[in-house]
Amino acid sequence: QGINVSHVSIYKWIQKYIGLMENYLKQITPQLSNTWRADEMWLRIKGNPKYLYALMDDETRFWIAKEVAGDKFSKEATDYASNLFAQGKRIAGKIPLTLITDGLHAYHLAWKRELFTFRRPQAKHIEHATWRGKANDNRRMERLNGEIRDREKVMRGLKREDTPILTGYQIYHNYLRPHEALAGRTPAEASGIRIEGKNKWLTLIQNASRKG
Repeated sequence: QGINVSHVSIYKWIQKYIGLMENYLKQITPQLSNTWRADEMWLRIKGNPKYLYALMDDETRFWIAKEVAGDKFSKEATDYASNLFAQGKRIAGKIPLTLITDGLHAYHLAWKRELFTFRRPQAKHIEHATWRGKANDNRRMERLNGEIRDREKVMRGLKREDTPILTGYQIYHNYLRPHEALAGRTPAEASGIRIEGKNKWLTLIQNASRKG
């Protein structure tokens, strides 16, 4: 357009509008299935290796919650995983009947803390999900990890743990990106949430501005 804009200004716009949309979308409850998946991936933030914990609905591919953690092996890893599951409960308004994860012990401890109940039916934890297998294979989570990696790679790492870039990509994944496995629908549409208009980013920003 013949206009020079500082990259700092663009980043401030991202911060402003991602925060606006995030607060607006917190008020909407997705209709999720009773099976959730959790996984973690390492990424570089400010030059240091960190871990991104992600929680996803198995049926709709809705990326429910995320948590950036310092590691996955210390005692604090259970707290990170517990925060992830607590977010999931709050966002979905329920607990799942089945949780599928890899063999990271912190997930099992966090499941006991946040998702296990003595009520019937009881939540079940399936551990040791693998790349190949039947119902408990981990390819769906690995696909999400690949999407995040593609975004992070072109940015040559992220600058801060609370970066709006991750939240922005979570919004994009859930509300704008059509998924072949969902017959071209977005995870939000599969969860009963429809965003109208050709430019869904603009629709979200306008709706969030009105609610704000």
